[in-house]
Amino acid sequence: MNLILLGAPGAGKGTQAEKICEKLSIPAISTGNILREAMANETEMGLKAKSFVEAGNLVPDEVVIGIINDRLKEDDCKNGFILDGFPRTIPQAEALDSMGIGIDKVIDIEVPDDKIASRLSGRRVCLKCGATYHTLFKKPKADGICDSCGDKLVQRKDDMPETVLDRLKTYHEQTEPLKGFYEKKGILRVVEGQEDVAETTALTFKALED
Repeated sequence: MNLILLGAPGAGKGTQAEKICEKLSIPAISTGNILREAMANETEMGLKAKSFVEAGNLVPDEVVIGIINDRLKEDDCKNGFILDGFPRTIPQAEALDSMGIGIDKVIDIEVPDDKIASRLSGRRVCLKCGATYHTLFKKPKADGICDSCGDKLVQRKDDMPETVLDRLKTYHEQTEPLKGFYEKKGILRVVEGQEDVAETTALTFKALED
């Protein structure tokens, strides 16, 4: 089964991708991860991407699409895959179509902006050991101190309230129109994200069977 996961930053797509991987035994393909791998392996497209990154520029669509195309030709994608983080725009979706890659279902994880803002802006991380906490849902024993190693907890720039709002604005402007694009194809399935991850996963699996 060839799948695309949609959803705003903080909607929990990564967790659902992992659950689907386990259930269907297909790889989850994250744009960020494969860009880094392609650059590290110095593939033709990876070297092109590296030149843009080192110059401080965004990697253009044609390079990202080339890297995605290369990745989908690998053996582990023969029985299907999950695309997480691609496509982000209508032109990217059209490019995917032009490559002749059929998509069976597009799962859209819907979570209201105010809940996403609360989830992300409350997140705190330990830079030393990588442990993650939350000011509301997973508090450390001592305020601002990691339970595991005793180091100071910080709020990442990506989780600052103003950054979260900017990321959501970009999502609504550039990526959300994909819902209409795939709805017209009859392959969009909407999942209402729940507070309990297991409940969201149950709804996601139900959407896969629909």
